[in-house]
Amino acid sequence: MSAPGAEERDRRDGARAVADDAPVFVISVAAQLAGMHAQTLRQYDRLGLVSPGRTPGGGRRYSPRDVALLREVQRLSQEDGVNLAGIKRIIDLESQVEALQQRVHELLDELADADRRRAAAEAALSGSFTGSFGRADLVPLRQASSALVVWRPRDPR
Repeated sequence: MSAPGAEERDRRDGARAVADDAPVFVISVAAQLAGMHAQTLRQYDRLGLVSPGRTPGGGRRYSPRDVALLREVQRLSQEDGVNLAGIKRIIDLESQVEALQQRVHELLDELADADRRRAAAEAALSGSFTGSFGRADLVPLRQASSALVVWRPRDPR
């Protein structure tokens, strides 16, 4: 939740918080922010290096994340000498790593939740059953019996 009056202050100052993946920049502004020509951005879009959002009319809209990616593409190309196919592979692999890291965090959260449920179930059962050696068992054990059972075969008639 924002501080009291923050929305009014933002409106008055003309500033608003923009989500990192919100498609807000037209191609000319994104090109200027990335330090490239607009035609370069169109080419990168065709190659699948950067995929901007689209308006209902088909116009490209770039997010702050897209602009950062454009800058990274430019850095890899100009400073590190990586060709566009290599850059695409790097971007794809980084995307996969990010997705896998997110999945790992989800699985860790699920594991922690399952562990909490297991501990709660164990705590609930800890006083319910007492086995033969004073330990809590999920299935209560019967006391050993010293009864003698005599077996007699049936008469074969």
